[in-house]
Amino acid sequence: MSKNLTKREEDYSKWYNELVVKADLAENSGVRGCMVIKPYGYAIWEKMQTELDRMFKETGHSNAYFPLFVPKSMFEAEEKNAEGFAKECAIVTHYRLKNDPEKPGKLIVDPSAKLEEELIVRPTSEAIIWSTYKNWVQSYRDLPLLINQWANVVRWEMRTRLFLRTAEFLWQEGHTAHATKTEAIEESEKMMNVYADFAQNFMAIPVIKGLKTETERFAGAEETYCIEALMQDGKALQAGTSHFLGQNFAKAFDVKFANAEGKQEYVWGTSWGVSTRLMGALVMTHSDDNGLVLPPNLAPIQVVIVPIFKTDEELERITSVVNELVTRFKKLRISVKYDNRTTQKPGFKFAEWELKGVPVRIAVGPKDLENGTFEVARRDTLTKGVISKEIIVDHINDLLETIQNDLFGKALNYRNTHITEVNSFEEFKEVLENKAGFISAHWDGTPETEEKIKDLTKATIRCIPLNRALEEGKCVLTGAKSTGRVLFAKAY
Repeated sequence: MSKNLTKREEDYSKWYNELVVKADLAENSGVRGCMVIKPYGYAIWEKMQTELDRMFKETGHSNAYFPLFVPKSMFEAEEKNAEGFAKECAIVTHYRLKNDPEKPGKLIVDPSAKLEEELIVRPTSEAIIWSTYKNWVQSYRDLPLLINQWANVVRWEMRTRLFLRTAEFLWQEGHTAHATKTEAIEESEKMMNVYADFAQNFMAIPVIKGLKTETERFAGAEETYCIEALMQDGKALQAGTSHFLGQNFAKAFDVKFANAEGKQEYVWGTSWGVSTRLMGALVMTHSDDNGLVLPPNLAPIQVVIVPIFKTDEELERITSVVNELVTRFKKLRISVKYDNRTTQKPGFKFAEWELKGVPVRIAVGPKDLENGTFEVARRDTLTKGVISKEIIVDHINDLLETIQNDLFGKALNYRNTHITEVNSFEEFKEVLENKAGFISAHWDGTPETEEKIKDLTKATIRCIPLNRALEEGKCVLTGAKSTGRVLFAKAY
């Protein structure tokens, strides 16, 4: 099997696009800006969903589902949110087509079927959900309301890229209502930590927790918490956000509750979400010039077994041993595939599963049967070893954990060596041009300076790290007083 992938060093963007397609994760569709997620790609997304869904439920959340369409007047109710998403909205204006009398077989919009009120195809669901919460919340006994939905959303992006930015994408969005400001802020922080936990322990991606600046904040939020990751090309990727909404949506949709004293108060809200953009992060953090590298905790197939044989009798003997091995793996909940196709040679299979990022490959031939051994290859390091039949299952079980930890360690080392402190704008530009990664620099706190740096360099403030040390300094651009460093980077 020929991979013919562009090298990362030659053209990282081209390498990424080719890999997503050739590894059977996704492809462009017949709809401009929309993608088809293929079975192998969707299997990874399903594993992400499963783990995240478990984590949400463990923190007290329940799943529900809300409409795809939002009446325009409802969408406009919270002004900042509406303004923030206005340019990305797709709008439904009619509900029927009819035959074109001048062109048989063609359809045209039926002008008599115009909607009384236009419908927005949801770019996010705050409006429809908060209009619903008005009916669900009456008393402090109804709070907190902790709801999540798995859904698709539409944001009419002009420049699209598989997984990273598409006109339609899959995600989850949590929307919660609370009796107090303190509870809502705690919820926002808790969900940021859930996302960080998932990114680090399942995706093997180290992240930095922080706050967005006012300019980068979610439209309609009072505070946006985020986790930021660093890709292998030195660009940042926002991997998840959690928003403290204050009482903005409660006031816009008149969501009140009677407190213990019977007094009416507005609830306090949050929303939080991650999307199929995480698939892009997974590909870009770990993969190499040979294809995908998947962390075992999210790999749809953790172990692939390839038989090496010349005759049907040899395949039969190998299959007998492999079937027993597969049963033992499954008891340990290790996902395993026995690739016994007779239509492809072992070399083709090795290349295919390497491209698809299966963490461990086992090869077994007649000589292995004689010796009571298996050849074991690691996808992440491309190293091989011979392991005896007696210890193979325990070895693979331990090896999967080792690979998971090693991938995280490698990504963490890259991230840590690509955070650079600078104290002048010349240094800032030099690092951005020649090293990339996160740039830790003082900023005077004004949107004007933030915007000017963006215009001059295309670097944005990715976050104000939650764990940053307070230190007096001078803004890297203006020289004005600063109380601490923030992280800049070019980003996806």
